[in-house]
Amino acid sequence: MADRAALRGRFLRRAEALADSLHGRDPIGAMSEPEPTLRAVATARPLRIEDDLSLGWRTDLIFARFDGQVIDRGDHLLVRTPGNPTYWWGNFLLYRQPPDAGDLARWMAAFDEEIATPQPESTHRAFGLDVGERPRLPPEFAAAGFALNEATVLTLARGQPRAPVRALPAGAEFRVLELPRDGAAVVDKQVAVDAARYEPQGYRVFAERQMARYAAMQCAGLGHWLGIVAQFDGRPVLAASCGLFRDPARADGLGRFQYVSTHPAWRRRGLCTALVDAACRHGFEAMDLRTLVMVADPADVAIGIYESVGFRRGTSTWQLERAPR
Repeated sequence: MADRAALRGRFLRRAEALADSLHGRDPIGAMSEPEPTLRAVATARPLRIEDDLSLGWRTDLIFARFDGQVIDRGDHLLVRTPGNPTYWWGNFLLYRQPPDAGDLARWMAAFDEEIATPQPESTHRAFGLDVGERPRLPPEFAAAGFALNEATVLTLARGQPRAPVRALPAGAEFRVLELPRDGAAVVDKQVAVDAARYEPQGYRVFAERQMARYAAMQCAGLGHWLGIVAQFDGRPVLAASCGLFRDPARADGLGRFQYVSTHPAWRRRGLCTALVDAACRHGFEAMDLRTLVMVADPADVAIGIYESVGFRRGTSTWQLERAPR
């Protein structure tokens, strides 16, 4: 019991140290439930520079605000996350207008000055676009290796009707995970999910840094990491998980999902649908949220799962990105 109490109290102060602590932990083990109730504290706060952004970008910046920097540069916002410099969409410039002919050199120079120079590990290039309609990709950006990507923003309000959810398989249950103790299990699952897309070792470092952030946010009372725990060979394993966090500067009950995914070995069993449905109920009932936000690839089959639970599509966000060279 003393060892378990020590684990529960081991919230490390620095993100890097917390990421290192994820190595070698028993990921799920004999998991106990932390206190799930999470209520917003309404306080009067001044408007922030991102409060007039579209919903997708506004909720993206919840996380950069927590442990990074959001700085108004006039024609763009600088978003920088020093604790995770290889995170593309934690280190980017956000523009309120689409790129035009001749903008490439200026935008690249701004990225170099504000992100790449102070953070040499940030070898990617990323520009967010807060525009209402699909922008045009100028030829010079295409020639420089940039891809234009769309992310669909979906919302679910409290009280919106949702379809019945298929029951979980026998032995599987929804859990509120305890971070940092269960962070290694989440990282292992994310690496398995994205193994074909990224170099495993570098991606693991990125995922551990992200989990350190989420652990710190959970410790600060801003949200939870949630999972479906199943039984395999008589032991509990993390089959699916996601995060759900709130904006501490807003009293309107706005919550944002993070990284909904199912381990490849546990797909096509209804676990993702069950996870999202249970996480939504947790957000409305335990976290006192009023509106939930999900951002998804419009071409991904998962978007149909979110819609089946009751999410509705809204305005997309747009990203210009180039992988490290």
